[in-house]
Amino acid sequence: MHTDRLIIEGLAGKKALKGKVQINGAKNAVLKAMAASVLFSDELVIANAPDTEDVKKLAHLLRLAGAEVSTDAAKKEIRINASTIVSTDLDHETTKAMRGSVMLTGPLLARFGKVSFNVPGGCVIGARPIDLYVDAYKKLGAKVVVKGDHYSIDGKLSGAEIFFALQTVGGTETMMMAAVLAKGTTVLKNCAMEPEIVSLAEFLVQCGANISGIGSPTMTIVGGGLLKSGGKKYHTIPDRIEAGSFLLLGALCADDLLIEQCNPLHLESVTSALRNAGVPLTIGKDSIHIKGNAKTKWADVSSFSVRTHEYPGFPTDLQPQMVAFLTHTNGEGIMFETIFEGRFKYVQDLIRMGAEITEMNPREVLVRGFGSENGSTQHNGNAKKLIALGKDEPLQAHDIRAGFAVVMAALAAKGTSVIQNVYYIDRGYEKLEERLAALGATIRREK
Repeated sequence: MHTDRLIIEGLAGKKALKGKVQINGAKNAVLKAMAASVLFSDELVIANAPDTEDVKKLAHLLRLAGAEVSTDAAKKEIRINASTIVSTDLDHETTKAMRGSVMLTGPLLARFGKVSFNVPGGCVIGARPIDLYVDAYKKLGAKVVVKGDHYSIDGKLSGAEIFFALQTVGGTETMMMAAVLAKGTTVLKNCAMEPEIVSLAEFLVQCGANISGIGSPTMTIVGGGLLKSGGKKYHTIPDRIEAGSFLLLGALCADDLLIEQCNPLHLESVTSALRNAGVPLTIGKDSIHIKGNAKTKWADVSSFSVRTHEYPGFPTDLQPQMVAFLTHTNGEGIMFETIFEGRFKYVQDLIRMGAEITEMNPREVLVRGFGSENGSTQHNGNAKKLIALGKDEPLQAHDIRAGFAVVMAALAAKGTSVIQNVYYIDRGYEKLEERLAALGATIRREK
C-alpha cells in the first residue's frame, strides 16, 4: 500500500524558484534497453539509468523470470544477464501494475519460442489495447491463445510485413526487438520515430543487429542470432519528458532555472511554443536556461493552443504539465489530446483550485488563463490566484505526468497543498521533492 503524500507550500503566483537541475536518463529508454537484454548472449550493462519505481519493477520482473540483475544507484548502472532466464510466464501481479511489462513479450517470444502474461496495467490514462501486439505476433507466425485476461503465445517467429494501424511507440520497439531474432526479413511500416526508439535501434546495430531505416516510418530488420555486447554499454539518452516537465515548471514558477544534461533538439515543439508565448529561454547544446522570468508579466505571456502528436510533435506525456502552465497565461488556449482519451482526470483538481478550464469533450479542454502583475494573477480586472488544497480535500496524482502537473499547480498556488498517490510520481521522477527543495521550494514527504 503506497500512502506517501507530498506537502507543498505555494509561491502565490510568484516566479521564485532558482538554481540548476540535472536531467536523468530517460525512463522510456532504459526500460526498453532492459527488455532488449533478453536478446543478448552475454551481460548487458546500461549506463545513466534513473532510479525510478518503473525501473525497479522491471528489474524485479526480470529477476522473477530468472535473469541476473544488479543495480548500482550511485553509478547509475544496471547489469543484466538474461542467459539464466528459466521462465517465460511473466509474473501476474507485476504485469498488472506496469504497462511497460508488455515490451518483454517480444524478446522472450523471439528467444524462447513462448511467452505468457496477463493484460498489463499501469497508469489509467485511457484505452491502450494490445491488439496491435497480438496482430503483429500472428503475422510473425505465432499462435495466440487468450483466456480471460491471460495471453499465451508460442511459435518460432518468421519475418513478415507489418503495418501499424496507429503509430505505437511500444509496438514499434517490441516488434523491432522480436524481429532481431526472427528468421528472415521483417518490414515495419508506420513506425513511431521517438528518440528512444532511435537510440535503442542504433545500439542494437552496434551489437550485431541488422536494422535499416532507423528514425524513419519504415524499418527493415533482417533476423539473426543472439546479439553480443562485447563490453559495450548502452548509454541512456536524457529524459526529454523530465526535461520538458522542469521546463514548464520553470516557465510557471522560476525566475532563473538552468536545465542541464538534456537534449534541446528533442524538445523543439515545447521550446518553440514557450518562446513564441514570451517566456525568456536561452538554448544551448545540452541545456535550456530560463533567466529573468520574474520580470516577465503574465499579461505579456500569450496563451496558445496545443495538439498532442507523435514525435516530433508535442508529446502527450507533457500535456498535463502544459495545461497547468496555460492556467497562468494571458488569453484562451485549447489543449487537444490525440493519443489517450482518458488523460484529463487531473483537470478537476485544477478546477477545484480555481483554474478556469472547460472540458469540451473527453479529448479537448479550453483553458482561460489569468495573467499576473507582481505576483497577483489577473482575469477580467480581478485579482486571482490558484488556491491550495489541503488534507481535507487533497490533490491526486492520477498518473505519472498528471502528478507532476498538480505539483506545478501546488507550487503556483496560495497556501499549503497536499498531494496523494505520490507513488505515481515516483514511477517517473527520481527524488522529485529533493530536487525541488534544492531550487527553493518548500516541500516535504509524509508517510
